Amino acid sequence: MPDAAPKTRPLTGSEYVESLRDDREIYLYGERVKDVTEHPAFHNPVRMTARLYDALHADDTRELLTCPTDSGGEGYTHRFFTTPRTVEDLVADQRAIATWARMTYGWMGRSPDYKASFLGTLGANADFYAPFDGNARRWYRESQEKVLFWNHAIVHPPVDRNRPPDEVNDVYVHVERETDAGLVVSGAKVVATGSALTHYNFIAHYGLPVKKREFALVATVPMDAQGLKLICRPSYAMAAALTGGPFDHPLSSRLDENDSILVLDKVLIPWENVFIYGDLGKAQLFTGESGFTERFTFHGCVRLAVKLEFIAGLLVRALEITGTKDFRGVQTRIGEVLAWRNLFWALSDAAARNPVQWREGALLPNPQYGLAYRWFMQIGYPRVREIVLQDVASGLIYVNSGAADFKNPDVRPYLDKYLRGSDGTDAEGRVKVMKLLWDAIGSEFGGRHELYERNYGGNHENTRVELLFSQMSGGQLDEYAAFVDRCLGEYDLDGWTVPDLSSFEDLRRTGTG
Repeated sequence: MPDAAPKTRPLTGSEYVESLRDDREIYLYGERVKDVTEHPAFHNPVRMTARLYDALHADDTRELLTCPTDSGGEGYTHRFFTTPRTVEDLVADQRAIATWARMTYGWMGRSPDYKASFLGTLGANADFYAPFDGNARRWYRESQEKVLFWNHAIVHPPVDRNRPPDEVNDVYVHVERETDAGLVVSGAKVVATGSALTHYNFIAHYGLPVKKREFALVATVPMDAQGLKLICRPSYAMAAALTGGPFDHPLSSRLDENDSILVLDKVLIPWENVFIYGDLGKAQLFTGESGFTERFTFHGCVRLAVKLEFIAGLLVRALEITGTKDFRGVQTRIGEVLAWRNLFWALSDAAARNPVQWREGALLPNPQYGLAYRWFMQIGYPRVREIVLQDVASGLIYVNSGAADFKNPDVRPYLDKYLRGSDGTDAEGRVKVMKLLWDAIGSEFGGRHELYERNYGGNHENTRVELLFSQMSGGQLDEYAAFVDRCLGEYDLDGWTVPDLSSFEDLRRTGTG
């Protein structure tokens, strides 16, 4: 009798932290980071991510977050890493995504379940990747058994974008040569958000046609691969540690995912980590055929709805403190923020409850609602931020420099008197709320989040064009035109052409009623 399959489980928080202690090359402020788990730029974001892993094992969250693996083994995993086959599965996925998002207050866009948007497709869609379909099945199994943390970098750098991508091989990712062991790859990608915290980075090309086979590459690379480098933008977390602390920077000090330039310098990608290579047609079909777009928009929509709940609650607290919550104009704009929150919850609900059939009995969240989310987020999030700036106004900067001021006996009496809030809120409580709100929407961290939400689902033109092309190819636009034609066909110059309506010709001839 064959041995039973070994039982598997996701990493715990401490195991996740330990898994990042490898030879990855991460550069920040001119120096190589020695240990990403201890460096001030990454320590707290790593621990916030570890909370997510621990929640997969905790009694109060495990049932919401996990389900049995479906890749042939015995064990459990995060729900979004598996293949949904019923509406109930997708609704449970939505609940699991929201549960994790609430643990980071909606501010970590690239949590491990984000790339499950891709990894969770590999079971049903493995054949698409032939002759590398075996790789797809293996990664489907391995990623869900451990809940591996992947991220991606799929956009070409903003260099020579007026030229065909194949002509920019000094910058864009491409295969330099093939070997028995795998592909040697060089080039750069934008932007590897959160990659310093991950196990693997996923490489592909999004939205740009390629004509040379060396650019037709979809693969994954471990973060400690020799020749892979991350060159980080300034660290909001490290700046927070230098200029204050949690009281002054409550979000940026622990939720900065950091955005990095991903550089591949003659990196060997083993054949077992390749999904597509050399097939120009398949590389260009990846976006539409992988199922990733339908699922990442679903994930992003749920996360944004959670984030807007946090912003709405924080905005109301700030307006209570300033004493303006009951002003009629202010109330109308609170209602607008809540409407945006409701819209994104409704879109994610509609995507889950009206899925589309896919391969081998799998379901995808309805892409039409995902496409709508991609467009609305680009105007919705900036509008919510504008409302906060408009209605909290000077309250956001009528604050002292930092927590240390409250410990200075020469200053504290003035702070207690002049920085108090309305209706009994003391100065410390008022400043704490305002600094949290400023970190959310006014700081460099807050400004980066507006940029992120504007571009997360694609550039502002692509999100519109792809929605149009989707409904053109799906036949909906033809149906809308036929709908109009039916109306046009019911009348002509002589009047109604349908038998149940009257044109009252006699009235027109006499001109009387």
